[in-house]
Amino acid sequence: MLEDEDNCFHLKNLSQHLATNEEEALNLLFVGDTNRMISATPMNLASSRSHCIFTVTIEARKAGEDTVRKSKLHLVDLAGSERVWKKGIDGQILKEAKYINLSLHYLEQVIIALQERSQGKPRHHIPYRNSMMTSVLRDSLGGNCLTVMIATVTVAQEQLEETISTCRFAQRVALVSNQVMLNEEVDPSMVIKRLKQEIKDLKEELHVLRGGEERGPLTATEMSILKSQISCYIADKSDDATLNCGGMNPE
Repeated sequence: MLEDEDNCFHLKNLSQHLATNEEEALNLLFVGDTNRMISATPMNLASSRSHCIFTVTIEARKAGEDTVRKSKLHLVDLAGSERVWKKGIDGQILKEAKYINLSLHYLEQVIIALQERSQGKPRHHIPYRNSMMTSVLRDSLGGNCLTVMIATVTVAQEQLEETISTCRFAQRVALVSNQVMLNEEVDPSMVIKRLKQEIKDLKEELHVLRGGEERGPLTATEMSILKSQISCYIADKSDDATLNCGGMNPE
């Protein structure tokens, strides 16, 4: 993972694809879902062994305008936390559970810091860099964003501790407050394109006003008349002084 000068993170081997409609976007989502690690655990026969982030970047603009409205949507599916001592797991599943719990711990640290800052407490540092996931989701947790969390819990008595822990985490997320504003910016390429078109239109209009003929440089007579008009304008001290900038008739 690399960070550029604009504080944007770039992940190695991460691909970005253009989707022109809803069907294409859903197909990309399904492709990403098939790459998730899934294995059987004592608690779930199809347990997710990794988190999944599906990012949608949307640009919208009105026809003929230079302003572009941009937005980013992160769809995050978190792997559930696991109490290793209750399941008696070992080997690769135990190693995966440690990584899952550690990443969720770092995410909770970020949420707690954002919650305290929202409540007016002096919290100047938010530990986004503790994990790759919190670094990627930085602008969707404490930035110019709206965050929604959907918690999945069970009513089984033996999993009561996990249910309470999940509800507490969701409550912390609900207490995070961000100031949101519209993401709009001027597209330089659209401005250049519009200005070029305006120049082209003005040249065509000027060509029509000149009778369709390209005019050469001013003649000596026209230069003399122009200098005389400018001199008269400068010498006239009245408030009604005018300078005729229209066509000149050397006759």
